[in-house]
Amino acid sequence: MAGEKEIKEIYENGMKILEELTSNAHEIQEQMLEEILIRNAGTEYLSRFFVHGQNHKQNFKTNVPIVTYEDIKPYIDRIANGETSSILFADPITQFIQSTGTSEGKPKLIPMTAESFEKRMVKPLLVDLVMKKCISGLDQGKSFYLFFVKPEMETPSGLMASLYTTTYFKTQIFKNGLAKFCTSPIDTILCLDNKQSMYCQLLTGLLLRDEVVRIGSSFASVLARSIKFLEDYWKELCSNIRTGYLSDWIADPACRNAMSSILTRPEPELADLIQQICEDKSWEGIIKELWPEVKCISSIVTGSMSQYIPLLEFYGGGIPLVSPNCGSSEACFGINLKPLSKPFDVSYTILPNMAYFEFLPVNNDVGGKSHETTTVNKPVDLANVKIGRYYEVVVTTLAGLYRYRVGDVLKVTGFYNKSPQFQFVERQNVVLSIDLDKTTELDLSKAITKAKLVLEPLGIMLTTYSSYADTSLTPGRYVLFWELKMKGSNDLPKLDAKIMEECCGIVEESFDFTYKSLRKGGVISALELRVVKHGTFDELMDFYVSKGASISQYKPPCCLKSEEAVKLLNLGMVGTFFSPKTMF
Repeated sequence: MAGEKEIKEIYENGMKILEELTSNAHEIQEQMLEEILIRNAGTEYLSRFFVHGQNHKQNFKTNVPIVTYEDIKPYIDRIANGETSSILFADPITQFIQSTGTSEGKPKLIPMTAESFEKRMVKPLLVDLVMKKCISGLDQGKSFYLFFVKPEMETPSGLMASLYTTTYFKTQIFKNGLAKFCTSPIDTILCLDNKQSMYCQLLTGLLLRDEVVRIGSSFASVLARSIKFLEDYWKELCSNIRTGYLSDWIADPACRNAMSSILTRPEPELADLIQQICEDKSWEGIIKELWPEVKCISSIVTGSMSQYIPLLEFYGGGIPLVSPNCGSSEACFGINLKPLSKPFDVSYTILPNMAYFEFLPVNNDVGGKSHETTTVNKPVDLANVKIGRYYEVVVTTLAGLYRYRVGDVLKVTGFYNKSPQFQFVERQNVVLSIDLDKTTELDLSKAITKAKLVLEPLGIMLTTYSSYADTSLTPGRYVLFWELKMKGSNDLPKLDAKIMEECCGIVEESFDFTYKSLRKGGVISALELRVVKHGTFDELMDFYVSKGASISQYKPPCCLKSEEAVKLLNLGMVGTFFSPKTMF
């Protein structure tokens, strides 16, 4: 396991390491593939595809199929149930990494070896190094990061399955490295009760407000939820600060012990100042007010998280919003070498030593619908991607994934040295489907982005959204759930029927020819927009967390598959609107 020596080397030579990686990207990729094949060609899975043991790289690309999780799940299940890991890879498996599971329903189990896990731990160190190089002052204070863990699960084989972050926060490389610069004591991060953990982390962040130079979380959804939590609990937090006593309901012994070394005395002046800031009806710029020395807000805001950009910019009061890296449970893709880029302009640079990457071209008609990738398309390697083109990522890893379709779509924007740079695009998976129409996450995101432009001049913010295909009636229809707020307060906007119906119409106009034809022919009914009250989507997060999702890696579902989730949002509904029946 990487230790202090490795951490020191990365901080001393990190930029040199990045230059070497990106300058020799293609060579590193070829070496990685060759190493993977030498190690694993004799496994049950790979040996089927090599005649007479000819495990050359070209044989790999010709014979080994491109697969999805469902294709390799039987092998992973066998290992989880106790069979030897050599059916997939030569090195012993040490654990499983769980995917978030929010969008797909059930979390995936991704095999992990000691080597592959250690390799991934280098990424946050490189990210931190780049940010400190590009943003002055980050090394002169503390980082107020909101981190959370989820209980581990033991598989029948005895191997543990957990989120990558849960395992990472327990490592010495985190405790000896980044944790030393965080406001939150490690015991508050490792607390399994998310509510107690968030309360203690917020309390610590407020107590150390003058030392905080960076605020962040893994995903933007966590920051948005934390601000809502602060809205609900700021009076109690101020009371703790004013009296010097921690609330009795914080019952976790490790949390109480950790907080005893921070909440050491009454601080009535600090409590009065925080109260004065939080009593303001408008929380515009609240982060800047509460933490005046903050240089940036660090959180992934690309892909499905982009819907939170307006909200975080509103609360940030001009603080730069940094999206530091991009990846998945299966592999790390890349990091942002220009952290001060505008959120919608962020490009990530591929780290060629994290996995062997291939790229399936995605058809993306200008002004039209983005089609699903199929394996009919011939994948290209890292050196042969084209600027401006869209690709679905295919990874081959050190831990038993071979030509595995991650599902994420990237747009190549350029090169840093010889390593591609890309923008993360919403997944191409179909989220809404009625009859012959198939609407992807990207299609829906583009349509809603156009529609919300109608609301912005009125001072109305769309804070988050979801959808589902309502087939309980004939013909069926697509339903959108929107949570709206006024820029100056959390008050529900006055819902003008004409404006909301216009939004419905813009969404439908943005969909493709197939949708419009089915709509005109009466096969699909008019789109419905249901507006929900403030805080309803926080309740949706609580619902998924109660079902096993992680608050630290929560991704709001673009499309709801759970009837319980739909009912929950319906309970918060304050208005419903439809597109004109004879729109097309």
